[in-house]
Amino acid sequence: MPLTRRDVLKGAAAAGALSSLAAGVPDPARGFHLGIITDELTPNLDEALDFIAGYKLHWCELRDIWGKNGLISPQENLDRAKKLLAEHAVRVSDVGTPIFKWNMPGIPTKRNEKHDPATGNFTEEDADMALEKAFTLARFFGTRKIRVFSYWRVEEPEKVYPQVRDRLAKAARLAEKNGMVLVLENEHECNVGTGKELGRILRDVNSPALRGVWDPGNAVMLGEVPYPDGYRAVRGLFPHMHIKDARKNAQTGKLEWAPVGGGFIDFKGQFAALRKDGYSGTMSLETHYRRPDGNKVESTRESLEGLFKVL
Repeated sequence: MPLTRRDVLKGAAAAGALSSLAAGVPDPARGFHLGIITDELTPNLDEALDFIAGYKLHWCELRDIWGKNGLISPQENLDRAKKLLAEHAVRVSDVGTPIFKWNMPGIPTKRNEKHDPATGNFTEEDADMALEKAFTLARFFGTRKIRVFSYWRVEEPEKVYPQVRDRLAKAARLAEKNGMVLVLENEHECNVGTGKELGRILRDVNSPALRGVWDPGNAVMLGEVPYPDGYRAVRGLFPHMHIKDARKNAQTGKLEWAPVGGGFIDFKGQFAALRKDGYSGTMSLETHYRRPDGNKVESTRESLEGLFKVL
């Protein structure tokens, strides 16, 4: 059944049910700059912003806008998005791009990769063009942070580490010239997938224009204990963070996504450490978890309310 605007607006009513969790506290994020990746909710930005504002959050992460990544969205959609953001009093923490989420040159980890930037199928030959587009997009939405990756993960990431490091260092130099900051996500399907791997490359490149996106959920998928182990490796190196939880499926024994607070990641410890360390960056709920009925909005609601309980 297609999602209706009324379905999304239930978020505002559901937010009232949280009063017992946040009685007398106007900020459910408890002082953190918390938002949601909009297309984790719905491809319709207006509906996503209704939901976010309904929970009195003031941040979002933009990736796909009405079904197209921001890098290939028509200007009329970008103009409309900017107007809606202002109307909902929601700011953009960063723009999510697919930059460097493709095969390393000469190493086809994932086959049948297509070069067609007009439809969002980017490859290495599009990298600098995509970066320039991302700089323009970030300026348009009032942020300096652009999320990037580290190429699809090869069987032995250590062997390609120098190539990954040097390419990201080159991209960081371009970002610095443009007054931008590339934020590198530890993505478990890419060559930098854990906190340890993220901390290493950020320290080696040592550029103010290359910082991190700390994602505890992705670290778990590669067997790392995200808190305290992964966090210890990235502490002080990231201005943005992703929040999602994981658990082991009782039937299969495999890891799967869970609503925040319903998995085994120690988010209580993680948030306590962030407070102690004076973290002032942004963070996004990246749901990933899906209820049995597959409803993205209600899955996000469940995860968000679990996050509020943790906070």
